[in-house]
Amino acid sequence: MPHLSRLSRALASVLLAFAATAHAQSYPAKPVRVLVGFPPGAGVDITTRLFTPKLAEALGQQFVIDNRPGAAGNIAAEIAAKTPPDGYSLLSASAPIVMSQALYKKLNFNLERDFEPVGMMASAPFILVVHPSLPAKTLREFIAIAKSRPGQLSFASTGSGSTPHLSMEMLKAQAGINIVHIPYKGTPQAVPDLLSGQVQAMFANTLSVLPQVNAGRLRAIAISSAKRSAAAPQIPTVAESGVPGYESGTWFGFFAPTGTSRDIVGKINAELGKIDASAEMKAKLLDQGADPVTMTPEQMRAFVKNELAKWAKVVKMVGITAD
Repeated sequence: MPHLSRLSRALASVLLAFAATAHAQSYPAKPVRVLVGFPPGAGVDITTRLFTPKLAEALGQQFVIDNRPGAAGNIAAEIAAKTPPDGYSLLSASAPIVMSQALYKKLNFNLERDFEPVGMMASAPFILVVHPSLPAKTLREFIAIAKSRPGQLSFASTGSGSTPHLSMEMLKAQAGINIVHIPYKGTPQAVPDLLSGQVQAMFANTLSVLPQVNAGRLRAIAISSAKRSAAAPQIPTVAESGVPGYESGTWFGFFAPTGTSRDIVGKINAELGKIDASAEMKAKLLDQGADPVTMTPEQMRAFVKNELAKWAKVVKMVGITAD
């Protein structure tokens, strides 16, 4: 009978909702894998390793990092997009994941379609660092040297299409300089060549190179954020150093495969907010040159949408693509 059919459907909906809630309440019942698209020592890896022990402590299960470096983080994202949406595989990603959508013609994932934003951890500007052998102590001097030696200087990045790569390409376009791009798999691979002088410059996140700057092994000449960083207030911004309007940086956040329970997403998001609010985490992030960032899943969705539009414009302006 029709009314029994409607009643059955309603009862089924209630039971499914009850089951989902019960699942979220018992979550996590086993270790959670966190995929990271860059090698140990990269900014997103460092940040994730600050947060996962705190998540484990709060939720009673291990959060195990699985580094899958390559293709500006796309390898890890493709793996994560294909995992079951049960909350036991998460993706810890940074700004390159939005750039990939504009750079790569063929991707096996779509950020907005295949992922649920879970929550943010932190943001960090980039420092433009140079090898001490290069006689540039300011950005203006660096630009002047590059203009006098077109195509002779080189810069490292964490891969074609990565945020450091596009940050330098944006600077090149705005300052009218020509320096050669040398891509690496990640910051840990790039920094040794920078320290040895095989490449002369790099935009690197503060978490990775500030210790080298403080030790005098690299020279910091500008910071990419719109305002000076509290972690390194002595470093002037690119914008105040002769390239007005310039702004770049990275961020670190968690994503889950589309279809993951809202209750599970909300549970992780709430814990991330608590961790970010702690004095201990604020101090640790500041020590690494980063700032804590808290967003609801809805706020993060809007943020990602804006980031996609912003970097699509940059890619179009620079006129580059990645294989």
